[in-house]
Amino acid sequence: MAALSVTSAIGLQQFGGALRPSPIVASSVTYGGFYCKQQQQQQQQQQQQSLFQVSTTIVGAHFLRRKQLHERSSKKMGRALICAVAPVKEEEESSSSSSLSSSPAVKRSSGTTSSVDPLNVLVTGSTKGVGLALAREFLRFGDNVVICSRSVERVENTVQDLKKEFEEQKILGMACDVRDSESIQALVDMAKSKLGHIDIWINNAGTNAYTYKPLVEFTDADIMQIVETNTLGVMLCCRQAIRLMREQNRGGHIFNMDGAGADGNATPRFAAYGATKRSLAQFTKSLQAELKMQGIKKVVVHNLSPGMVTTDLLMTGGDTRVAKFFINALAEPADKVAQYLVPRIRLIASDRKSNSTYTRFLTGFKAYTKILARLLFKARKDRYLPED
Repeated sequence: MAALSVTSAIGLQQFGGALRPSPIVASSVTYGGFYCKQQQQQQQQQQQQSLFQVSTTIVGAHFLRRKQLHERSSKKMGRALICAVAPVKEEEESSSSSSLSSSPAVKRSSGTTSSVDPLNVLVTGSTKGVGLALAREFLRFGDNVVICSRSVERVENTVQDLKKEFEEQKILGMACDVRDSESIQALVDMAKSKLGHIDIWINNAGTNAYTYKPLVEFTDADIMQIVETNTLGVMLCCRQAIRLMREQNRGGHIFNMDGAGADGNATPRFAAYGATKRSLAQFTKSLQAELKMQGIKKVVVHNLSPGMVTTDLLMTGGDTRVAKFFINALAEPADKVAQYLVPRIRLIASDRKSNSTYTRFLTGFKAYTKILARLLFKARKDRYLPED
């Protein structure tokens, strides 16, 4: 986790599941069996000065970035006002509406559909959590969505609920086990027969067997479930999605969802899960290289990073002081993550981008500023879980 490095940098380290002062902060100079108060005071002053320098640097960068974004948005708002007053050509309106900052956000907030044609989207593991939030957000943009999950009952209930909320769009659902190639093929056949093609395929299905403990305490069944779902499932789904999309004149885009461990940092108590997510970036690069080698430009494989999301999968592990600290400081609800990711996914698909992308909701800079705000101002303390 990127956030762990910044906590160490400003004087916190993890010891046995608890946050304690690092040696830089907590060490005191002992001489002759007694603390040397003068040296201890000097060390505290140096630590405070270091903390101040770190905080001013990060916060300064943060506000500089916000100023730049504000200036950009002001310019865009000015152009929008000019367009509202002066008549413009139809082609110019179409061109301006394709930009990320104007069209998707404004169209969605006003309750209307996007200016681009409805996209056909398939999301695995979409009856709850991030998958369901993504599906709902695509529907808000007027797209057609295919829901799937291993549970027939959950799929039926989810489709029924979504159809009550979005009456006009096509909402399809089918039980599918991503660990079984025949089940995936049946899902593809259904989607193709009902929609004709798939523009966006999101491999969101993943699990940690809802267990947080050292690997030596995991059962064989737990490990197999994690690896088969997170790794084998993504491989099988990507294979079927590529086979489908390379036959489509319009091609398509595949998005693989990463998770904790994708950056290579340790994931104690869910080592197997972290290992599967670490492999995704390499797997995506390999697939993209294979497509290029075969001269297939209309099918592109991407990565998505939702950050820390307050799903059951995450909250199950919020039973330690460190976990509570980071969940409160960094986690966001699934609908907020979806509101960020979906417009960017749609822009990639609608513009038929041919280069692979890695879209991140929680960037390193965001994590640093949130952790710093938590430490300096106790921001978001006890937001989701009580920190004793």
